Amino acid sequence: MDALAAAAVRGAGADELLGHPVPERFRAAHTRVEDADMFSGVEDKDVRKSIRVGDVPMPELAPDEVLVALMASSINYNTVWSATFDPVPTFAFLKHFGREGGWATRHDQPFHVLGSDASGVVVRAGVGVRRWQVGDRVVVTPVHVDDQEPAVHGDGMIGNSQRAWGYETNYGGLAHYAVVRASQLVPKPPHLTWEEAASTPVCAATAYRMLISERGARMKLGDVVLVWGAAGGLGAFGVQMVKQAGGVAVGVVGSGEKADLVRKLGCDVVIDRSEIGLGDPGDPRAVLQAGKRIGSIIRRETGDDPHIVFDHVGRATFGISMFVARRGGAVVTCGSSTGYQHQYDNRYLWMKLKRLIGSHGANLQEQWESNRLFDLGLVLPVLSEVHSLDGVGDAARLVQTNGHVGKVGVLCLAPEAGLGVSDQAKRDRLAALRPPVLETKVVV
Repeated sequence: MDALAAAAVRGAGADELLGHPVPERFRAAHTRVEDADMFSGVEDKDVRKSIRVGDVPMPELAPDEVLVALMASSINYNTVWSATFDPVPTFAFLKHFGREGGWATRHDQPFHVLGSDASGVVVRAGVGVRRWQVGDRVVVTPVHVDDQEPAVHGDGMIGNSQRAWGYETNYGGLAHYAVVRASQLVPKPPHLTWEEAASTPVCAATAYRMLISERGARMKLGDVVLVWGAAGGLGAFGVQMVKQAGGVAVGVVGSGEKADLVRKLGCDVVIDRSEIGLGDPGDPRAVLQAGKRIGSIIRRETGDDPHIVFDHVGRATFGISMFVARRGGAVVTCGSSTGYQHQYDNRYLWMKLKRLIGSHGANLQEQWESNRLFDLGLVLPVLSEVHSLDGVGDAARLVQTNGHVGKVGVLCLAPEAGLGVSDQAKRDRLAALRPPVLETKVVV
């Protein structure tokens, strides 16, 4: 560990941090452009074979950027996409970004540092950064935008410049250091550990925008909300937000262990996928029968059809989602982990006046609102495992094979789990009001 990183881990002040030089290279989980065809014709694209952990060059800092010494990160499905080079190798994104010229050229490299979640300490700030200082403890959010593009000021997610940091840009969060725009930062909740804080930005803010934001489903008190994959990273936060907003949460899970977790999160109705039998999403009759089965369960338990269906699973569930949503209800989608080509009967959309809402990430205001829920203790991190940076391949493989619940964390510079709490009294007080829902397994 270099001197600057060691000082950040130790909690050094700004003067000491500024006194240590920025290293020329740093350790990072990354893919290499020469590996982009390694899974051609391979059925099991095992991410442990493509994710490398080693040194990469430190880029120069732009005026509107900060350098963050990263204590922890977590795995999102976009890391799986990056490491499988599917649906496209992400080097195409880096090359396209680099063609903008100027500071963007730094991102077009033969390596790609992965990761879209992080927590850490600001150790350098560009000359144009005003609201953040060296020594600040921060959470890094994943939305990378150009604040000089007009559309961004209406909604950061609408701008043509919007990119997913660590997926469509380089120098992501699974590393010892990250280069991020100042507009990507929110304050780290002081009662959370580094790994807890790093597990929240992508999935929690995405769920917030999908459900609560005026740009999403605009959930209201009493709404019945069907959450697919309720025990996963997105779903576990979605369930909590439904409950905190006064809704009725209906969660679909794939095992008894996952059912227990979502009940602890407050889920009102838990449905095991085996009860409904999803069937072939390309067979209209199979979709209809599965929709009737899940619909009858939801009506029996809640007395109503879902006002909102929270769908990030994609091809396997989308036709059912469109069928089962109530007349005038909404299906909100932010992803397609089982496939992008969706098939559904359009009559259920237009004849029953339903809404189909596409949602992606969250703008900075939504990120702040989501982060505030953690600061208040209203929403809890759901972290099932924590791996070392050297074990990042195993962590990503767990997400790739859906062998996890909640989020899977990665320690970057933090030497062990459980560090980073600066307000223990607040942590104790909030834990007494709402205890953690599961014990985090630390994998060394």
